This record gives sequence, structure tokens and C-alpha cells, in this order.
Amino acid sequence: MNKDAVREFWNQAACGEELYLADTGQAGYTAQAEMRYALEPYIRDFAGSEETRGLRVLEIGVGLGADHQQFVEAGADLYGIDLTERAIDHTRQRLAAFGLASHLAVGDAENLDFPDESFDRVYSWGVLHHSPDTPKAIAEVWRVLKRGGRANIMIYHKHSVVGFMLWLRYGLLAGQPWRSWADIYAHHLESPGTKAYTVAEARQLCARFSHCKISTVLTHGDLLTSEAGQRHRGLLLTVARKIWPRWLIRRFFPSKGLFMLITVVK
Repeated sequence: MNKDAVREFWNQAACGEELYLADTGQAGYTAQAEMRYALEPYIRDFAGSEETRGLRVLEIGVGLGADHQQFVEAGADLYGIDLTERAIDHTRQRLAAFGLASHLAVGDAENLDFPDESFDRVYSWGVLHHSPDTPKAIAEVWRVLKRGGRANIMIYHKHSVVGFMLWLRYGLLAGQPWRSWADIYAHHLESPGTKAYTVAEARQLCARFSHCKISTVLTHGDLLTSEAGQRHRGLLLTVARKIWPRWLIRRFFPSKGLFMLITVVK
């Protein structure tokens, strides 16, 4: 995977920007946050921002800054990095619109520019699976966390309904049923080289931590209850939304969601 290609992809539009950001004023950012938390209501509990007053917190991959704003408003001593200038500019502009500020900088998750044991908390939602060397990025999380510090990380779950849909579209229906899910994720889910992991692989990634808790959740992507990501549009998807068996998925495949929520303690 080429990191420049990843940077270029997200510099075209930060995650959710094309679908959910109407303008870059207070009203636009408020509406984007409302949509984000309506679609993904589990984010707030997982992030745990309300517990971070007075704690030194790092967010890796700030995106449009909705979660970042939650940490600032909770009173965290907050730092944020992103691979792209676009995301940093959005987040800085967002905070300024609400009279807020944090320590923001363009940065590389695989080479964090912070000393060892710098943070009480590290938070990263849907970012580290885009990094060419995800194990190195996880190792950097471990390095910058203080002893006893906690990290909350979401990465993509390999055996998901989204993965099955992508295989149907780009494997079976494309006449390539032998095509691996890893290859399909890398070429058709968000930025070039995007990865997804099994629960066992995620535990191996986090083996250095003293505690690791993992759960998966069905998402609006798995259930086709929202607009798709910025790479997926068209008639086939429109038809699929009308006939998708959501009740069956919820009942029989509740653990096959795309989002894997990982909580680790150093």
C-alpha cells in the first residue's frame, strides 16, 4: 500500500464530508455531528469523552472533528493528528466556530511525534486499518500510552456483512468468485489498501497490552440504512437497499458487523 495514495484519497474529502457536511459554519458542523451520532450511536459510549476531564488525550485521525469536539468540551488536554491537511483544517475550523481549540497537527500514525508514555488515553475511530503498517501504528499507540492508560480503537472486521456484499459485487458478480476478501477490501472499501481483521488477528495486534476487550457491531453499512461511503453509488445499491433482509441479519448475524471496537489497557 502506498501511503501517498491514502493521503491523496482522504485529501479529496474527509470521511463523511461529501454526504453529511452542508457548510463549514457552526450550523453545518452541528448537523454533521447529529447525523454521525444518529447513524453510529455507539461512538459516544465507546469514545468515553465524558471521562477525560483533566486527562491528556490523543486522537489519531480527527476526520471532520465531531468526536474531537466532544473531548474538548469534556475538558480533556487534547491533541489530535491526521495524515491530511484537509482534516486538520476542518477540525481547526470546526473548533473555532464553537470557540474551542486543541493541539492539532498533520502526523503519521506509524511514527507519532510524541515521547513514550505521553497520554492517559488514545482514541482512534476507523483510521488505523488505512495505515500501510497497521501493526506499527498499534505499537505506537502502546508506546505513547502511560502505564495503566487506555486506548479505544475501531478497525474494520473482516467477516462482516459489508465484506460479503463487496465480494458479491466485485467477486461473484464480476466473474471472480475466487477473489480474496483481503484483495476486495484493499481495492473497493474506501482508500487504497484498506484492511479488515478477524477478531483473532486483532487480538494478535494488541498482544503487548495487559488487557484487550473486543466486540463487533452491525453498522448502517451492513444494514444498508444510509447512503454508502464515498466510493459506492449506483442503481444496484439503490435496489439492494429496498430488498435487503435487515431483520434476518439482525437476528442471525449480529456479530457480523463491519466495526470492531477494541479497548486495550497498557
